[in-house]
Amino acid sequence: MNARTLTRLDTSTVGRWWWTIDKWMLAAVASLLTIGILLTLAAGPPAAERIGVDAFHFVRKQALFMPLVIFVMFTVSLLSAAWIRRVAAIGFAVMLLLMIATLLLGDDINGARRWIDLGPLPALQPSEFMKPFFAVVTAWMFAEQRMREDFPGNLVAVILLLFTTILLLSQPDIGMTLVVTAVWCAQFFVAGLPIIWVILFVVSGLGAVVGAYFTFPHVASRVDRFLDPSSGDTYQVTQAMRAFQQGGWFGRGPGEGRVKEALPDAHTDFIFAVAGEEFGVFLCLLVVALFAFLVIRALMKVTREENLFVLLAVGGLAVQFGLQAMINMASSLHMMPTKGMTLPFISYGGSSLLALGVGMGMLLALTRRRRDMEGLGS
Repeated sequence: MNARTLTRLDTSTVGRWWWTIDKWMLAAVASLLTIGILLTLAAGPPAAERIGVDAFHFVRKQALFMPLVIFVMFTVSLLSAAWIRRVAAIGFAVMLLLMIATLLLGDDINGARRWIDLGPLPALQPSEFMKPFFAVVTAWMFAEQRMREDFPGNLVAVILLLFTTILLLSQPDIGMTLVVTAVWCAQFFVAGLPIIWVILFVVSGLGAVVGAYFTFPHVASRVDRFLDPSSGDTYQVTQAMRAFQQGGWFGRGPGEGRVKEALPDAHTDFIFAVAGEEFGVFLCLLVVALFAFLVIRALMKVTREENLFVLLAVGGLAVQFGLQAMINMASSLHMMPTKGMTLPFISYGGSSLLALGVGMGMLLALTRRRRDMEGLGS
């Protein structure tokens, strides 16, 4: 009997995990993490020098977070669907409390309160962690409504959405509010949303966008600058577009980019522009392909799924992941108003990276081959 057969007979937790996990999705995530470290090496030193710290300050911090992110992702991906629900429910409740605490005790940075200081631990952005937990909890509520007619799952999901969006708008964080709402609507639609509700949500969504424009000055400013660049400061977008133009198809070469030296958020919101200048359209298309592959692969894994909760949760997590990537890249390419949203697994940021690790761990767990898991004794 060869080693491969013996390995398949391994009934340990790690053995079952290895033979039931989607290795193509793992490879795509590993590729994005590798590209993230590479681009942080390129964009981190100039950003560190601008704030007067060691040149490898951001690179070192990102590298220190990587093992923790991988460990979190691996640990979460070991869980069953039932445990994913439990973890998401507890995590969602904790993050909502921390978001309330952030509004009361958090620091005001550029007119927003999104971070909370936890003493000896690094500052935390609770809303980043709330996103994956929210997608799983609402999937659970929608699924329960279908399975048990006496359970008001849809009503609970509506209340959770209202409470969450109120907290997000209070920070304020319009971009994350739109992402969370879009995921919620997608899940509700798949769960069997009546057509009248579809029309109502579309009208309400358009009204909310218009309302945000007239309610939040920073939203109006970004929209105005997008529609008419001469109406305000478009420095970062202009620099980002210059980076793409100078990079061409194959880039100027690793470390040869110059725009990153003048682009304040080159290591975070505009890291896609650094990829464009130093590695060209080739790397940018590779990054787009990796994001598209992860989303499509996850959705294809549940096309024949009989468990409605798993279908809705995977769909919500995948849509959330894809929307965040799309918003970041579209902002860098001046295809939509700018929004302070990181590029998943690539931009610098501890809270974002750890939250993405939790979300991807849940996605990997829910897309594992459960029949094979049962056959292996799980």
